[in-house]
Amino acid sequence: MIDVLYFASLREQLATAKEQYEADDGVTSIGELKQQLAQRGGAWSELFTQDQGLLCSVNQEMASEDTAIKSGDEVAFFPPVTGG
Repeated sequence: MIDVLYFASLREQLATAKEQYEADDGVTSIGELKQQLAQRGGAWSELFTQDQGLLCSVNQEMASEDTAIKSGDEVAFFPPVTGG
């Protein structure tokens, strides 16, 4: 299982803060995970298929689309942040 966390506006749009995702669905990278999440349709599809500028971390380290993931990892998605 992969622990998936959703922060800020993602949490609100998806109506969930976290979930456990079954890792043996052939998901081995962040990009593949995003594709699987997008297949849920609705807001999931809008957020994970379009270039929304989503940021991601794996085990609390910034990650990219090709970052490998495996069972036991923590993946977090959050919208781009700005400072002022």
